[in-house]
Amino acid sequence: MKIIIVGAGDVGHYLCQVLSEDGHSVTLIESDDEIAEDVEENLDVRVLRGNGASAKILLAAGVETCDFFLAMTAHDQLNIVACSVAHKLGAKTAIARVHDSVYEDIAIVNYRRYFNIDLIINPEALAAVELVKHVRNPERMAVEDFARGQIELQELKVSDGAKVIGKPLRELGFLSGTRIGYIERGDSLSVPTADTVLEAGDKITLLGTPEALLSKRRYFSNDSMSKSVRVVLSGATETAVSIIRRLSNYRFKIRVIESDLEKCRFLAENFPNVTVINGSAASLRLLEEEQIGSADYFIACTKDDEQNVMTCLQARKLGVKHVELVINKPDYEQVLQNISGFLEIEATASPRRVTAEEIKKYVTNKNYSVLGSLRDGKIEFIELEVAPDSPSAGRSVSELKLPAGSIIAALVGDKAAKLPSASDIIKGGDRLVIILERKNVKEAVRLFIG
Repeated sequence: MKIIIVGAGDVGHYLCQVLSEDGHSVTLIESDDEIAEDVEENLDVRVLRGNGASAKILLAAGVETCDFFLAMTAHDQLNIVACSVAHKLGAKTAIARVHDSVYEDIAIVNYRRYFNIDLIINPEALAAVELVKHVRNPERMAVEDFARGQIELQELKVSDGAKVIGKPLRELGFLSGTRIGYIERGDSLSVPTADTVLEAGDKITLLGTPEALLSKRRYFSNDSMSKSVRVVLSGATETAVSIIRRLSNYRFKIRVIESDLEKCRFLAENFPNVTVINGSAASLRLLEEEQIGSADYFIACTKDDEQNVMTCLQARKLGVKHVELVINKPDYEQVLQNISGFLEIEATASPRRVTAEEIKKYVTNKNYSVLGSLRDGKIEFIELEVAPDSPSAGRSVSELKLPAGSIIAALVGDKAAKLPSASDIIKGGDRLVIILERKNVKEAVRLFIG
């Protein structure tokens, strides 16, 4: 496929590399001569020098015939304008990298639709989703997230004496806001009905928003879910702010260590339930004074990889149970992943890597994207956009003739993603995440795309 990438920073350069290695025809637009020359010499990529938001440059790159246009510079406004212009000139799919969360706020304006952008990706928010999985799911059961973390799938095992045992699902009103996707009982895997009764030992897939799942898990397990989880973040970066937003439940007691006073003020004003400490997490004395060793999680989120590693090692030595960190530099990524077990670092997240992985899900010549799978690929998670003239457009979920065993896991509309109810109306332009058997994918695609 023909792909145009604007900007060869860490994310853009990595995408140039992996997409060209996958056999795609990649054109890079880069304004920095030195970076452009480096890419030209080391990667199998066509390079144009210039402004990625310029219609003249975009036409020279062949935007009118490109399959995917990826604006990956460090400047949000440039990426948004570039995608909007590219779409106007004929690009089939435009994806913008955006850091500022203001563009995700659609209370007044839906920026994505207004500028005709197919997908807006925030690398720091994606990294936060990756790190928060471990904090919210200490049992380390399988976890998948859809719609950039707005909907989550968890695999749980029903404990002896759990509140859900022995009652038909129709009677479990306290599970509202969540849905049981599949039940694995022995060697059989089935989609439950309203009359299904759960048994101890059943392995289930549970769907819902992260907040809903957090509050409902206690009904499936005897383990106490009321215990507070103490989390310490080093650095008031975009990733840290995203983590705070995703751990807004009262169970999580968050402290942030930040040396910049202005950033401390910002956090204190916007997140009154978070304790903000003005200082450097690299100071062992500060960590000891603040009794960081008693925390359950220490997550190093600064832009300095060396500091992230050292503060994690210090926190682990002081007694923190779990340590995680953000990796910013490409050169450190593979090394840190290889030695993370030796250093007792529980999880690492690279904004560059998670962004590339997210984009690669959509770079396909199919009219749907495969997001993941279960049971050795027998069950797939696919995402697609509903065509306005498809058989499903304008119908409620209850009216749809879905293939047997299929579940709509997420409905991504103008406002946000949600777990759809039977009465929700499917509209043209909605994006759906569907969990189904691989053999039924073509039938589902015909229903929603035609």
